Amino acid sequence: MLGAIIGDIIGSPYEFGSPKTKDFLLFAPGCQATDDSIMTIAVGCACAEADCSSEYDFKNVLVEKMRELGRLYPDASYGDMFQDWLMRDDAEAYGSYGNGSAMRVSPVAWVSETLEEAERLAKWSAEVTHDHPDGIRGAQAVAAAIFLARNGADKEEIRQYIEEQYYDLGFTLDAIRPGYRFDVTCEGSVPQAIVCFLEAENFEDTVRNAISLGGDCDTQAAIAGSIAEAYWGIPEHIQTAAMSHLDDTLLEYLSECGE
Repeated sequence: MLGAIIGDIIGSPYEFGSPKTKDFLLFAPGCQATDDSIMTIAVGCACAEADCSSEYDFKNVLVEKMRELGRLYPDASYGDMFQDWLMRDDAEAYGSYGNGSAMRVSPVAWVSETLEEAERLAKWSAEVTHDHPDGIRGAQAVAAAIFLARNGADKEEIRQYIEEQYYDLGFTLDAIRPGYRFDVTCEGSVPQAIVCFLEAENFEDTVRNAISLGGDCDTQAAIAGSIAEAYWGIPEHIQTAAMSHLDDTLLEYLSECGE
């Protein structure tokens, strides 16, 4: 899950102004943890505390953790509909197909013992807010890619599974970069983030790919970074630099997740 957090932090200054190039300062002024990091940590805490074999328990603990942590950081750039959900006391989902379900999902792939379990937990983690089929599909695709990567699948195997089960990945970053624009839907950002990983040479290159596309840079870097972590790991110097952007409260919650 650190890959998602680091991608978010690195991408945060570029969310509304991507350089459209891979040549940029990795930790630019203004780097910070946004909603992507906060909700990823919330999912991680739920995975650590809930009975992950029980849909009822997992979802209840997840909602509790998302609201508990989210309300500590009410200005973390949440989407309007999610912000409203976060501040309400009822737990009704609102049919979202945004990429929030995919950016926060990575912890479920690390606690799962099978691909089927990873996809099931991804579905449950999405459904508390993003219960639209596209929102669920985005979360499941990312969780599947992470699970496969951390269990030794190569890039071609990962590509083949995602294409068979979830998305067409038949495009290159160079082909779509010039015309790619801000898109917060799963359909318009998750396949692109997965290709950012598939075309990369290492963790840092993955994050640079994601930010170079433009659009919702921090979230795409979070998604791509979460897969890259499972495949390559994270260089120590990048992890150290990123963790310096988390305050004591987030670091404490992160420790509860086992990170």
